[in-house]
Amino acid sequence: MKAGNLTLTVAVAAAFGVALAAPVALGAQVIDVVERGSGNMEVLGHVPLGPRLSIADMDIEQEMHRPYAYVARMQYGPVGPKGLDIVSMADPEKPEVLYEWRIEDQDLHQRTGGMDVKHFKWGDRYYVVQSLQFGQGGPDSDMGAVVLDVTGLPDASTVREVARIKEPDLPGGFHNIFVYKHSNMNVYLVATVSGPYAAVYDLGALVEGRGEEMVAQIPIPDQGMPENRRRGYHDFYLGYHPDTGTDRFYGGGFGGYYIYDVSDLQNPELLTQIVQVSGIRSGHTFTPTPDGNFAIAETEYQYAPLRIFDLRPGLNGEVPAIRSPIAAWTANWKNLVHNHEVRWPLVFVSGYLDGLVVFNMMDPTNPMTVAHYDTYLGPPNHDRTPVFNGTFGVDIRNEDGLIVVSDMTTGFWTFRMEGFQGWNGEDWGMPNISSAQDWDNGPAGASARITTDQQGG
Repeated sequence: MKAGNLTLTVAVAAAFGVALAAPVALGAQVIDVVERGSGNMEVLGHVPLGPRLSIADMDIEQEMHRPYAYVARMQYGPVGPKGLDIVSMADPEKPEVLYEWRIEDQDLHQRTGGMDVKHFKWGDRYYVVQSLQFGQGGPDSDMGAVVLDVTGLPDASTVREVARIKEPDLPGGFHNIFVYKHSNMNVYLVATVSGPYAAVYDLGALVEGRGEEMVAQIPIPDQGMPENRRRGYHDFYLGYHPDTGTDRFYGGGFGGYYIYDVSDLQNPELLTQIVQVSGIRSGHTFTPTPDGNFAIAETEYQYAPLRIFDLRPGLNGEVPAIRSPIAAWTANWKNLVHNHEVRWPLVFVSGYLDGLVVFNMMDPTNPMTVAHYDTYLGPPNHDRTPVFNGTFGVDIRNEDGLIVVSDMTTGFWTFRMEGFQGWNGEDWGMPNISSAQDWDNGPAGASARITTDQQGG
């Protein structure tokens, strides 16, 4: 169904709890309800998942023969499960929950529970990593993630737990995670921990039983703070940079945003940083364009826009640090935009109270909103931070352009946007690089470089 104007009688509006768009005179029989979405955004399907404020981030598989989404479940409000839901999108118009994983002894585990979630493939098997955060005073405060084998889907009976990642010296779990197929052809989990670095784990070794210990750390620059007082990263993205043949880490955390060359994970090299920017004390989501020239940066506080930075002056050594954005964008200045996915020239945003919003950054200095749909029509959150409600996570299936979001209260949604039937960076004169990983071949352009290196070229 496409979003559009609806006409309801006052009686029907009252029966369904629909807020009136404007005061209605006594005796009036009809009202116009404000559009909740643009005409070019089509709702395909929706499935509620449970109590309000119990749904966190999500991730979808990219292969068309594996139409599965993974939705993290949390307790951010008064109640909620702590774990993971697996949703089938075999029919995008009728998504359905196939499987629920829950931590045992739910009531004993303190704090949020599930937060971020990512899938990966190793060999011929498929896995999902669910990040977890449990507080002290209950069990598993040192547990960061659980890994499930999901190869046998859609047969839910075949899902099995294969590993739990624990860090006794870093209690509090993993807030955010990213899974990356490195140019060395290993698959790594990068996790936010309660330390001044991002922690790196070798997922191939983990699922093969060859070790689950941390294999590398990507530090956060001290910014003049002693190590024991520094906060770490909040969120990050990893991607291959074909022009230089390097793997790059883009991290938001204490003081701003940082870009490292992580081709050699044991010796990460800081390439540039975005610091001392007005209005930014700590970075959040940080995503580059496919060519690595620009980046979209989020700072998670009310009224903050997404800022767009030109990375080239820092990467080219023209300045010691980048200190100002070239543009900013927001859906509604009163609220807060959250996570985002870049499919150049489009940026798909999960905007909390503003819903799913898409903007075009073909001209990075002049971003333009092109589509939207509000998945949450309720009030602000009165349990905790008011703007933390509504659309939380967003993901894109590159093959056919399916758009999927998770909403903290209303559940799981699927969309199509007019004119967007899929994405390949090369169609836009860009590297074919996004958060979606090529599990079989590795980053675009990396295999050719490795072959040349092996031949002594």
